[in-house]
This record gives sequence, structure tokens and C-alpha cells, in this order.
Amino acid sequence: MKKIELEIIALSHSMSGTQSYAVVLGEVNGLRKLPIVIGGFEAQAIAVALERMKPTRPLTHDLIKNITSAFNIELLEVIINDLQEGVFYATLVCMNDHQSAEIDSRTSDAIALAVRYGCPIYTYEHILDSASLEMNTSSVGTSETYSAEKPEEQKKDRDLGHLSLVELQKMLEKVLEAEDYIKAAAIRDEINLRKNK
Repeated sequence: MKKIELEIIALSHSMSGTQSYAVVLGEVNGLRKLPIVIGGFEAQAIAVALERMKPTRPLTHDLIKNITSAFNIELLEVIINDLQEGVFYATLVCMNDHQSAEIDSRTSDAIALAVRYGCPIYTYEHILDSASLEMNTSSVGTSETYSAEKPEEQKKDRDLGHLSLVELQKMLEKVLEAEDYIKAAAIRDEINLRKNK
């Protein structure tokens, strides 16, 4: 079966659940988008790697990468290889000096590891046929992150524009201490936007 390469287009709050996110994968050189609902912790793990943040202590996916690197195990690719009753399945294709192996993985964990390794993510035509959407690429940003919080907390995040740079820096420090990297990314984006004006 021919593999189709995907790239991460966005990480966003999912409308299907109050505490869930969606990672949107886009077909490289194509218009189809594959939205995959993931949990908050996995969204945070992906956001940390996408934003190249350095947590004070290694997160679970960083730890896995550190262990595999220590034993010369390389993650070559991630394949989203099945879809059953709305649940995506993935395989990690790994290799060390002596052998290769395919390891079953939750799709969200596989994507979090792929971002850390910089390896490609693939799927198959039948999965795109059954679960993809065609989206206008201008409607989805490359690093959108939305917090899955209560509406009043989401309103506060949208009101970042009303805070001073000093207030934003303090808020950024606080959310980094709490290891809320998704909110930190939004604050950092606001700070960078102002500095670039």
C-alpha cells in the first residue's frame, strides 16, 4: 500500500468535547485534512515540541526519546495505519544497529514522538478516504493552540491584547511553572507579535 505523508497543520480545541483537543494533519501537497481528537496531556506534549519549549524536567515523551537515544534506537517514521469505530491506530517504525521493529502506539503519542524526532508521519489512502475533510488552508494556522478551559477562562486568554508586556511576562512565568505549555504558547505568541511591531 502506498503511504501518504502528513504534516501537522494545527492543534486546536475540539468542538466535540469540553476537555479534548484536535490535532489536524494535512496531506503534504494535497488539500485533505485529517482531524484527530486527542486528550489535553497529549496536546500539551505536542505543543511543547512544536513550540520548542524546554520544560524544567523531561516530560514523558522527552523521557522516551532520551531512553531510545541512549540505546541507539531511532524512530524512522510513524504510520497511522488503521481506523476502527472512530479510533485511529498508529505504528512506530524503529531501528537500532541490529534490527528494526514496528511498535503499536496510540496515535497521539506517536505524533508527540514524531515531532520530537523530526520523523515523517504517514497514512494510507483508505484512511484519508474515510476520515479526511477538505479545508481551505487559509482557515487553519500552522501553530494554532486553543485552551480547553471554561468559557470565562477562554475569554481571559482572548483578552491577552489588553495586558501590558510586563503583565504578559509575569503570566508566562506563572503558566510555565504550572507546566501549562499550551497556554504558554498563546502568551508567547502575543509577546512576540508585539515585539515584532
